[in-house]
Amino acid sequence: MLESENTDAGAEGTGQGKFALVSIRLPVALTFAALVGGLVAGIAGAAAGAPQAVSDIAALIGGLWLRALQMTIIPLVAALLVLGLVQMILAARVGTVARRMIALMVVIQLAGGAFTSIAMPALLRAFPVPQGASAFLAQTPADVGEVPQVLDFLASLVSPNIVAAAAETAMLPLTLFFVMFAVAITRLPGDQGERLLGFFHALGNAMLLIIGWVLAAAPVGVLALAYGVGVQSGGGAFAALGHYVLTVTAMGTFIFLLAYVVAIAMGRTGGRFASAVLPAQAVALSTQSSLASLPAMLDSAGRLGLKASTAEFVLPLAVVIFRATSAAMNLAVVYYIAALAGVEVSPTVAIAGILIASVISLSAVSLPGSISFVVSIGPIALAMGVPVEPLALLVAVEMLPDLMRTLGNVTMNVAVTSAVDRAAGSDETPKEATAT
Repeated sequence: MLESENTDAGAEGTGQGKFALVSIRLPVALTFAALVGGLVAGIAGAAAGAPQAVSDIAALIGGLWLRALQMTIIPLVAALLVLGLVQMILAARVGTVARRMIALMVVIQLAGGAFTSIAMPALLRAFPVPQGASAFLAQTPADVGEVPQVLDFLASLVSPNIVAAAAETAMLPLTLFFVMFAVAITRLPGDQGERLLGFFHALGNAMLLIIGWVLAAAPVGVLALAYGVGVQSGGGAFAALGHYVLTVTAMGTFIFLLAYVVAIAMGRTGGRFASAVLPAQAVALSTQSSLASLPAMLDSAGRLGLKASTAEFVLPLAVVIFRATSAAMNLAVVYYIAALAGVEVSPTVAIAGILIASVISLSAVSLPGSISFVVSIGPIALAMGVPVEPLALLVAVEMLPDLMRTLGNVTMNVAVTSAVDRAAGSDETPKEATAT
């Protein structure tokens, strides 16, 4: 089974730290085959005049699987947000090098999100979504896509009842609450903080087990959903999927190119960076895993003449908590679905989307992309008033944009290491490296 990179610690975080999460994988190849098979069967069924009962049964099966996938989003995001944010806060306490690294990572995430919020709508206007793509919205409620007024939007940032907010999948107040909750945990006495982290660790693992059971049925669910799409859209579904892959990948390309700017401008590597990072990029493309690329990234750092103490501290930590392409590419998926649904994203909602995409990227620590694709993008979509239902089918083709996710993440990890090494004082780096 191929392990997707999307939040590309994937199962990479397992075994790292006291609160490691269980590793779950999606049968990617089989799910992709089910997507293609379902679309072909739907197109053939429509041409042959298959009974409506077949479509109804497929819609029932696909809908049940989709709802089972959605029901884990809120508790899993809550657990992973708390664990991810606490991990980042504790890492920042290690020293100046860690704080510089995390600050640079946050800026990169925000820059990626801002770029996508401007470039993706422009790209979709220049190259509109193909005809027939609206069939991907077959399971979407009719009331999705209402654009809130600015004052209503600001008022929604804080909920007086966090349980009600969870019941209504109100992601803005939930995200804000769990950010504050994670910060509060780091201020508690050691034993109290450990107990709370243990609870969220157990909650996260329980949700991962449930979602693992749901994803085991992904080929069946995707086949059923794809059949309905094929009946409604015909061959246009394949054109829409190809269009989706290319546009989302284009947003990841920005981060990939930005890595060269960071390395040359901040790391002062000059033209050496392109040749030095090639081995790591080759491993990234062949494995689709940042963890598997870590030895090659360390080798690239050595080729650039970076201090071993800096590389051995920054790169492993980056693999666990930093996914440079997440905000840009996750937001690209949301904007694509918004275009499918005809949802207008206001500037206020776009800013909220950028912030939530950057924060949610932390919640994917220790998850394979097959899970984090829904867990990371679902909350962003919900917060922006965009339907989440198409994610159940788009996850089947995530293996293709995932190549750019891994390539961009690995390249940016090396670039950030060069920038941190350039800025770090020689007197503090060995001490901080030892702290790992």
